Amino acid sequence: MITCYSTQKLLAKLDIQENGLLAEGNKLLASMGTVIDDNPLSGWHGNVITIARRQCILMVHNATRFPVLLIGLTKKDFATLDYLFSDALMNTLLKVGADEDQMQAAQHLLAPLCFAPSNDRSVQGTLNQMKADFEHMLWFNKVDVMNISAYRTAAWLADRPCSVKCRDEGAAKSKKDCVWPIQAILALLDTISVEDEAT
Repeated sequence: MITCYSTQKLLAKLDIQENGLLAEGNKLLASMGTVIDDNPLSGWHGNVITIARRQCILMVHNATRFPVLLIGLTKKDFATLDYLFSDALMNTLLKVGADEDQMQAAQHLLAPLCFAPSNDRSVQGTLNQMKADFEHMLWFNKVDVMNISAYRTAAWLADRPCSVKCRDEGAAKSKKDCVWPIQAILALLDTISVEDEAT
């Protein structure tokens, strides 16, 4: 499973079962029988953004701060969020220059989304900053949200440093570090490619 910690606003839009999965599920992901323990792609934060009466979802990967953007969602789309997330992630990876091995690693790790309440204020801060940058870009360029490429915009949002709270084992307090989302997600996928080739 891929856990997505969600705001109350997003959770209210979803028909979620007790196990955190979407009630309708996704037939296109039903073939994914492999369960990966400690999936490195798990751990996202998501929020619904309404822009000009259009519903969008912005999601950020906790460890790498890599974003995925979905725009112009309808009620039906919320039921098939598994597929839409997978499609957006893979296409955004293409936009940031992921190579074939990295794309195969990402494909291998795709799994249904499991939703839970949001729990990390540091990631929420990154999510809010990206939301503000996205809204400012639309306003500054005077462009309709439906006329943008969601994949290219997510790649643009990923091309900046983000603050991450880290906890040293010997330290009493957590410290801040900096991560570049594109480099971080590609480095994560490189470790998966190496492991797969070794087996």
